Amino acid sequence: MTIQAGPGPGQPDPALSAVMSERRQLINLTYRLLGSLAEAEDAVQETYARWYAMSGQQQDAIKSPGAWLTTVASRICLNLLGSARARRETYVGEWLPEPLPEPAEWPGGRPGGATADPADRVTLDELVTMAFLVVLETMTPAERVALILTTSSTTPSPKSPASPAAPRRRAASWPPQPAAASAVRTLPRPREPGRPASSGPSKRHGKPRTSTPSSASSTPDATATGDGGGLAVTFLRPIEGDEQIARAWIEIANRASGNMTFLERTVNGQPGLVAQQDGRTVTVFAFQLTGDRIKHIWAVRNPEKLRPWTTG
Repeated sequence: MTIQAGPGPGQPDPALSAVMSERRQLINLTYRLLGSLAEAEDAVQETYARWYAMSGQQQDAIKSPGAWLTTVASRICLNLLGSARARRETYVGEWLPEPLPEPAEWPGGRPGGATADPADRVTLDELVTMAFLVVLETMTPAERVALILTTSSTTPSPKSPASPAAPRRRAASWPPQPAAASAVRTLPRPREPGRPASSGPSKRHGKPRTSTPSSASSTPDATATGDGGGLAVTFLRPIEGDEQIARAWIEIANRASGNMTFLERTVNGQPGLVAQQDGRTVTVFAFQLTGDRIKHIWAVRNPEKLRPWTTG
């Protein structure tokens, strides 16, 4: 596809339309790579900045703008992932990806008071479940980029000199970590599209419940991981065993003041829970299920990662 140099009087710019139509796809790609919606948006913004820093002649020479944007966004994410690993060495407690709600459940407000842009909403599928994103954290940045580029249905398959050939070549021999590969293959599929994600609120005071929307119970060898980032009370290391997990929830809940409400919600395409304290989201629970039993619980309490869940 060749972008024409300029529009006629009063006509939309075809170059702008062709390039901006890739925004949703780029948000999908960068979130999967970075695990943070805020960082994903910044990476996409930088990608577009580099596109518009080129001259019109340079832009016209690119046969596939979508492939070019994908390549640049991937390289930006690769650099960010390298620096992120260094930052996470000083992170307080466990680091978890930023949880995302069902697109239909996104609040009307965004940071700065802006209305949520549909182009900024990530398509929820098996590549954004919390379990999948957590497994990605065990890989090197290059492995992570290679895997996402070769498995994401939202990523184009460019056939131009601008295609991300190097990451794809690395993907040919992926993965060098057998444990990570096995974990990816055995991850559960997301819920079926169109299935109700919420059955209404249920209130608890002082003691959170640990069931999913389908009232599943945890297995005796279940594991729970919390992420408070030093900004919210949580356990600093993963906890194993259903009894130990229950005691930890009770201890955290006993420290809370005010009324606690638990809402069944979709979290990264899978059933989850949202805890609200006096109307403010304080915890998002994501689950990994084995049959009708909870195998793993991820509790995100870092308020900086709960922006998409903010109401009002």
